[in-house]
Amino acid sequence: MLSVSRTVFLGEDRGGLFSNRAQRIPAGKSKAGVVRCVAAGERKTRSVELTVESAGAELVDPKSAVGGGVKDVYGEDRATEDQVVTPWSFSVASGYSLLRDPHYNKGLAFTEQERDAHYLRGLLPPACLSQELQEKKLMHNLRQYQVPLQRYMAMMDLQEANEKLFYRVLIDNVEELLPVVYTPTVGEACQKYGSIFRRPQGLYISLKEKGKIREVLKNWPEKAIQVIVVTDGERILGLGDLGCQGMGIPVGKLSLYTALGGIRPSACLPITIDVGTNNQKLLKDEFYIGLRRRRATGQEYAELLEEFMSAVKQNYGEKVLIQFEDFANHNAFGLLEKYSKTHLVFNDDIQGTASVVLAGVVAALNVVGGKLRDHTFLFLGAGEAGTGIAELIGLEMSKQTNTPIEECRKRIWLVDSKGLIVKSRIGTLQYFKKPWAHEHDFVKNLSEAVKVIKPTVLVGSSGVGRTFTKEVVEAMASFNERPIILSLSNPTSQSECTAEEAYTWSKGRAIFASGSPFNPVEYEGKTFVPGQANNAYIFPGFGLGLVMSGAIRVHEDMLIAASEALASQVTQEDFEKGSIYPSFKNIRKISAQIAAKVAAKVYELGLASRLPRPENLVKYAESCMYSPLYRQYR
Repeated sequence: MLSVSRTVFLGEDRGGLFSNRAQRIPAGKSKAGVVRCVAAGERKTRSVELTVESAGAELVDPKSAVGGGVKDVYGEDRATEDQVVTPWSFSVASGYSLLRDPHYNKGLAFTEQERDAHYLRGLLPPACLSQELQEKKLMHNLRQYQVPLQRYMAMMDLQEANEKLFYRVLIDNVEELLPVVYTPTVGEACQKYGSIFRRPQGLYISLKEKGKIREVLKNWPEKAIQVIVVTDGERILGLGDLGCQGMGIPVGKLSLYTALGGIRPSACLPITIDVGTNNQKLLKDEFYIGLRRRRATGQEYAELLEEFMSAVKQNYGEKVLIQFEDFANHNAFGLLEKYSKTHLVFNDDIQGTASVVLAGVVAALNVVGGKLRDHTFLFLGAGEAGTGIAELIGLEMSKQTNTPIEECRKRIWLVDSKGLIVKSRIGTLQYFKKPWAHEHDFVKNLSEAVKVIKPTVLVGSSGVGRTFTKEVVEAMASFNERPIILSLSNPTSQSECTAEEAYTWSKGRAIFASGSPFNPVEYEGKTFVPGQANNAYIFPGFGLGLVMSGAIRVHEDMLIAASEALASQVTQEDFEKGSIYPSFKNIRKISAQIAAKVAAKVYELGLASRLPRPENLVKYAESCMYSPLYRQYR
């Protein structure tokens, strides 16, 4: 019986490493070898010929961090090559194993020649289907489900069975399936994750692993990791503390990194850090999959995160992107501030949301006119998203006017759960709210704040649904010809107002965008297609730009570059439909444009480690993108 570790076959080296302890077969080179397999109990050997083929663009050069063959100048992408992943021996896949490996399985798309060559004969029905026909069948089946969670589970099953087909289906039907694999359906999936959990899709690092996190990271079968999305599950969307069940968020984000940004699936690692949960309902749930204890805080929490961040850098090098996702305010700001100096880190809730909203505002100025400095902003919500958006808008305003950021902040007002943030409250405010405390009389609620501040842009990031009331929207419309209303909270149930309410109460004059998707709205004979201020516009292209340039740190100017790139992709046709964001149908091209602008800024700031700079960054970004098309296995 042959002992196996990692499944290595068909020439697609997913980590740049073929190993049988001593032997290395360089990726990208053709070589045929004979592996002697001792059959248990028979005392004889069978010769199995393993041919390693070139996989073309899909095969990753071991000196490269992306699929485009960029030389790894500092050798950081191979930092762990000599580390033993498992103590087991070289592995060979039989046809049966091949059908159960999602990275290589093609199902009924295996040709007659492949079925003979790879011991598949008889393991599949006789029919041979193209990938296109497989996609057609799957979409037909998905559309039969009436419950969104059933579609989500079907897509997750597909990802576990046939990776390439999963991404082909997602890329070709992105507008239809984005709400299924991500918001809003992923929120429900996280709430019920304990009940629907079938197999691990990422790494779980709990307090039990304290002191041995680096060893836990080595248990992950892929080695050449470029992007990690990590959560501690404390603030999942607008749903609160879901503990270990927050894993659906990193899994969903990374599927979009691949589908929309072209990062290889094997280079992506979802991680959930389980420090307990304060959700009593989950602690009493017999199906809960996490630690049954209240959340760790203070030194215990900080030490676990410090060990995790150090282990990631030791295992994967300086250039691995760590994206913090859905951490609570009291941890999110501190973690970002602390590790942005030593690691390549990005907080999507603070920085990604800010970048996509700034892009929408910049695009909306094409309709309402004026510059950023001519507008007044009022935010409902002063947490990660609200303060992050406000700060990035202030930075862009400062850049445009060449005035200090402190002056620009005076045009931006925030309302939290207690009321308008003003100077008289400074003693009781959290540190990240203090820059937004301006001289003004205290105002207790949003409706009053709108009437006295008279904003031209109203932004909701409160996580509380139906807070943009009819009174609020009508007030916005009373002193703005085209009020900009951004209802950003997720999921749909937490949205500050619906698209229909915004258009109806403003008599069709609102420029509206939301965090969760809304259907087109017809008002007085005109159809409005509301834009979605979805972070998926930004983070896949942003991450690709960092990876392909070999960035070692994230700078705020890169976020502004991403915003400007996205805003430039909005067409006149989009504006005429009432949208301030481009169609998701072109998201891969949009991501390439964003990646190019971000990479250009990385090079400009001297933070790039991949030299020399490619001549055409857009074409280079496109060449780096993962392709989900099947290849011929010979």
